[in-house]
Amino acid sequence: MLLKYFVYFIAICGIIGCLILGYFLNVVESKDIDYKEFDLDLTTQFYDRNGNLLANVFNENRAYAKFEEIPPRLIEALIAIEDTSFFEHEGINIDAIFRAIIKDIQKGRLAEGASTLTQQLVKNHYLTNEKSIKRKINEALISYEIEKNLTKEQILERYLNFIFLGHGYYGIKTAAAGYFHKELDELSLKEMAMLVGLPKAPSTYDPTKRIDLSLSRANAVLKRMYDLGWISEAEYKQNVALKPIVYDESLTQNKAPYVVDEAIRQLQAMGISDIKTGGYKVELSIDLDTQKIAEEAIKFGYDELIKRDKDIDLNQINGAMIVTEPKSGDVLALVGGVDYYKSNFNRATMSNRQVGSSFKPFVYLSALNLGYSPASEIADIARVFETRDAQGKRMIWKPKNYGRDFNGLITLKEALTKSRNLATINLLLDTSLSYVHQTITKYGFTNVPQDLSIGLGSFGVSPYEYAELYSIISNYGTKQPIKLITKVTDKFGNEVKLETKEAVEFVKPEQTYLMIDMMKNVVAAGTGGGARVAGIEIAGKTGTSNKSVDAWFVGFTPSIQVITWYGNDNNKPMKYYEGGARTAAPVFRYFMQKYLAAHPNIKRNFDIPKGVSKRVIDGKSWFYTDKSPLPKASRNDILKQQEEDGLMF
Repeated sequence: MLLKYFVYFIAICGIIGCLILGYFLNVVESKDIDYKEFDLDLTTQFYDRNGNLLANVFNENRAYAKFEEIPPRLIEALIAIEDTSFFEHEGINIDAIFRAIIKDIQKGRLAEGASTLTQQLVKNHYLTNEKSIKRKINEALISYEIEKNLTKEQILERYLNFIFLGHGYYGIKTAAAGYFHKELDELSLKEMAMLVGLPKAPSTYDPTKRIDLSLSRANAVLKRMYDLGWISEAEYKQNVALKPIVYDESLTQNKAPYVVDEAIRQLQAMGISDIKTGGYKVELSIDLDTQKIAEEAIKFGYDELIKRDKDIDLNQINGAMIVTEPKSGDVLALVGGVDYYKSNFNRATMSNRQVGSSFKPFVYLSALNLGYSPASEIADIARVFETRDAQGKRMIWKPKNYGRDFNGLITLKEALTKSRNLATINLLLDTSLSYVHQTITKYGFTNVPQDLSIGLGSFGVSPYEYAELYSIISNYGTKQPIKLITKVTDKFGNEVKLETKEAVEFVKPEQTYLMIDMMKNVVAAGTGGGARVAGIEIAGKTGTSNKSVDAWFVGFTPSIQVITWYGNDNNKPMKYYEGGARTAAPVFRYFMQKYLAAHPNIKRNFDIPKGVSKRVIDGKSWFYTDKSPLPKASRNDILKQQEEDGLMF
């Protein structure tokens, strides 16, 4: 007994002496801490338009919980097992230190710690894990200062948000969602006990790895609560018998990696540099169900390519798709490749690929805007052009139709339906190359050469850019800025201001509808037949670049637009028979059939704007407008219109 009191006396003197000495030696270190500041790395979360989590992006996977969110029973469980006198001490529990010293002396080793919750917070957040007298003194001093500057509730809030709880989870809110798929107020007492039992040894008690040890530790927490009289015997027995469902999942939860990568790139371009630590909530226009359908569709097209070509280079062949709402500009799905984990290069946003004949509608739209009508005739005949290369060397260009035939005079509608190269080039000459070039540049196309090859889509764009540009047609003449990020909220709940662009009308709706109707015929009776889906109107255009390097299909319905691309990453040609009609159009059909099954009530027919009329000529129905009358306007009328529009060159 005398030995016990002697040890107490020595311990008291030692503690008091160390604290006094430490105060004078380390006062600057403890006083310089701003106790009101408590910045933690927080997870940024990405959600789709329906509130479904798409991904977590983080350095430390942590969601912050205010004290008011934390259930009282969870706090009781924590205090019961970690620091029973938490609400009585001032940062240091002298009684616990004495008990630990006695046990250490009795066992002849360091067998028991005596750190309070406050000390644990100080040691892990403000100090290092260095084992030294100086660090222990600083720990005690800072704990005392924290207790003077913060309330007990604030200390608990910090502790429960800071702690590591195994499996990559930081903070109680993150662990509850990760292990149990629950909010804090949905946890059972047994689940709370499992969580508060983790800080002692997170890896050892991780329920995804050692469920028996985790349950045993939780039961020890429950026993402590029962011994303290904080739960009844019935509650104790009921919860001891429980075995909660535990989920073992990846931390990122990334369900759409190509989408998330692009969203991060756009956020960084906006000047947000702390994406992995800032705790933002990022809401995207993506629809997760539509994203899954798009991913399936791209994989379907990829598999079909492999079936047709046994020698295909699997390391090079790939595809991309972007699905948008032309009216709003919202991106519903974005697929940058067949398999993100084999190649994270985003072909939907980062690749510029020649668009081929998918660009032709813009040439025809330019003609319609000058007064041509779908029934206007153009010459589908051979032409030979002399050009010069970059070094000035003379070159001969002889463009050909796909079938190497000629149809003579044909209507604009037929020329587009059959994707006639020569007719398109002749139309480009008739309307003026400089006029078309100026027009498409005004639309937003960049790096377009000022030569006749533009009529065949000899320049490159990314599918993402193309989706916005094509809204000029699918949105009845108005270019609608594309939009992936719809809302960003910071960790304080403040909305981050996003840059917005205004929609711009380039062509009147009635003139654009003439083009939409022509593109409907491409699908109904032309090269886009592989994209046909029963029960809904579809407008579209195939595209194949020179030597089948790129295969495109751009298709849209009254409510959505889908751009599909396939090709080799190294720009080598695919087999000669691959192209927009065979490679890409059936993928659109696959997607649309799945999409219609999921959205049976979507709009099925295109609206016909005011100002569009219809006439039957020789048994065929033709749409026309006052600006584009039937039959074909005279050459003089066209030149006059060009002059009035200031587009004579």
